[in-house]
Amino acid sequence: MIIPFIATDLREINPSVLAYIGDSVYELYSRCHVSERTASNSGKMHKLNVKYVSAQSQAKAASAIMNELTDEEAEYFRRGRNSNSPTMSKNASPVDYMNATGFETLLGYLFLDNKEDRLDYIIQRSFEVIDSE
Repeated sequence: MIIPFIATDLREINPSVLAYIGDSVYELYSRCHVSERTASNSGKMHKLNVKYVSAQSQAKAASAIMNELTDEEAEYFRRGRNSNSPTMSKNASPVDYMNATGFETLLGYLFLDNKEDRLDYIIQRSFEVIDSE
């Protein structure tokens, strides 16, 4: 796994940077998840992938796993959720968007801290929650 050096103390990293990294990590996992389930053309796979990466879906997944987070993980989630984002989603409520940002921040933290097992678990749980809809 490629782990870039950004800071020795991850608490020093701006939550928007963690969310940016977490968004890309989650996008890659979700694309792999979709391609595992269907070998279709890229347009169809993209439409299926939107189900996982939407702010609404990420917010639902975050809500479902909140009680499974460690104190440290919950703190990173809160930092991301409470950060002042310069943009807002056109397709999600402000609350869903903030919770999705918190979720992505958590994933960015786990990735940069090289907590692969925990990252895998949380993403797989999120897929379970989203797939159960």
